[in-house]
Amino acid sequence: MLPPATPLPSESLALWEIMRRPLPHHGLLNAWLLRGLSLLARARVVTMRGLEHVCPSRDPFIVALNHSTRIESLLVPALLILHRNGRLIHFLADWNFRLIPGIGSIYGRAETVTVTRKSARPYVFNLLKPLYRRSVIERTRAHLAAGRSVGIFPEGTVNRDSRRLMGGRKGAAYLSLITGAPVVPVGIRFPGTRDGRPVAEHDRMEVVIGPALSPPPLAARMSLSALDAWHAAVMTEIARLSGKLWLAKDGEDL
Repeated sequence: MLPPATPLPSESLALWEIMRRPLPHHGLLNAWLLRGLSLLARARVVTMRGLEHVCPSRDPFIVALNHSTRIESLLVPALLILHRNGRLIHFLADWNFRLIPGIGSIYGRAETVTVTRKSARPYVFNLLKPLYRRSVIERTRAHLAAGRSVGIFPEGTVNRDSRRLMGGRKGAAYLSLITGAPVVPVGIRFPGTRDGRPVAEHDRMEVVIGPALSPPPLAARMSLSALDAWHAAVMTEIARLSGKLWLAKDGEDL
């Protein structure tokens, strides 16, 4: 059982404190966008615990979170970055969101790593995909090598099941093994779904950040069994923090 949740730090801050929080790593427009998203998040994120595990002094690391709603992929990163005094975590984001006016601008300013795995809707927008296609693994690895932290939703898509995690993609585990970067597991809970109903987009959430998980030493050549085992360890901890179940089974590819 997890200990009782403590108040979200941003809930204890007056609005003027959020608006005046030092953000030395951002220009005026970026700072206002971050403050605005953080203010929106105060109404949706009920509690947030474990912020000490993502402080800038611990960079670089890989944040790995479960994924139940679309809005959390904007609000949770914004809160994390705000409490890091604006120091970015470079999240992976589906390239479809880069095509949405406004959202695409936010993702660009947040220096997200664009993932082009999925097709666009409508299909004609796939003509733009070559503009975004670059090696996700290499770009993310470069951020870690430069001392910058990254964020990944291993489930790879919105999963509204309030009781079970999806198998998950192994990219976070793979990057951790080849770079030696620890994984910081994060569980996003939805207290209003304790009856088992699917998670709704408007549901309020709790964010629980666990201690960093250090990867095992990597042999001269990575084995599939080693990757599977580390992926299972990461997903099991995300499941525990999110209050969900993850069954030991083959995850998806990278």
